[in-house]
Amino acid sequence: MKAVYYEEFKGKVDVREVHNPVVSADSVIVKVGATGLCRSDWHGWMGHDPDIELPHVPGHELAGTIVETGSNIKNFMVGDRITVPFVSGCGHCPECRSGNQHVCDKQFQPGFTAWGSFAEFVEIKYADGNLVHLPDEIDFVAAASLGCRFITSFRAVIDQGKAGAGQWVAVHGCGGVGLSAINIAAGAGASVIAVDIDDKKLELARTLGANRVLNARLVKDVAAEIVRLSGRGAHVSIDALGSQETCFNSVSCLRKRGKHIQVGLMTGDHQHPVVPMDRVVAHELEIIGSHGMQAFRYEAVFEMIKSGKVQPEKLLGRTISLEEAPEALVNMDKFENLGVTVINKF
Repeated sequence: MKAVYYEEFKGKVDVREVHNPVVSADSVIVKVGATGLCRSDWHGWMGHDPDIELPHVPGHELAGTIVETGSNIKNFMVGDRITVPFVSGCGHCPECRSGNQHVCDKQFQPGFTAWGSFAEFVEIKYADGNLVHLPDEIDFVAAASLGCRFITSFRAVIDQGKAGAGQWVAVHGCGGVGLSAINIAAGAGASVIAVDIDDKKLELARTLGANRVLNARLVKDVAAEIVRLSGRGAHVSIDALGSQETCFNSVSCLRKRGKHIQVGLMTGDHQHPVVPMDRVVAHELEIIGSHGMQAFRYEAVFEMIKSGKVQPEKLLGRTISLEEAPEALVNMDKFENLGVTVINKF
């Protein structure tokens, strides 16, 4: 099969013929219909993820059709249209048994713990408990655009932040995660303040439901401006980028007893950020991490899509071919693209 492939971190990425995946008892083989290109894939290529073994095929935001099932698979069959969370739980550890498969002790992540979906076919392990049947209304490109970004944002906004009507939500960073969070928070009835340094991304944030937008390059004190706009500060603030500055601003802009949700990955020099802990204590703020989402929560996402409360299709920036993916992957740190990039031509 054809796949995007690299043999060293920060090294050459190209498309080449590699061996097809082999099914095991608890896995399925999926013919990839579409797969999202995510900044997490860039982090993997940079060497920021300790789970990746070289050589490697990236890709973790996927949708497609099952073409082979293992002997233990009972809930899915050949021909089923599916998607899958980027973290699949083993089903047996304490986290999985408590319904938190997204933080499984022995998690499977296509594109990280194993070869991923920037390929014609991909193996998905722990398949019976983690695959998600796709509704007829959602095509492969739309499902791939949900990927890790939209579902991660859904858990961050709805399950972790518990945002809703009458609340202010601040979103720092208007990439795929941030734009998803804006759309979801607006769909839940919250008032949203979007923060970025790119006016084009801020304009897209408006179309997705942001009530106010702030260009951080033009505002002297982002946190203070959010407090001013919201009256007393945000009820929920989300760092969707993952940097020292956005993390600090996200915590600092909260009203008393507010929630900071860290979604953006903190890597390299940013992994141990300065936090205004005096404010956390005095105002009883909550600092909450958010990492992926369980398969059983997809139904709630699908219901919001069907009802028109969220419009993930607006997040789609462009579709590309597998041959175009290497260049797009290595240039993700330039933040040049609006919306989500999806590979749908193999």
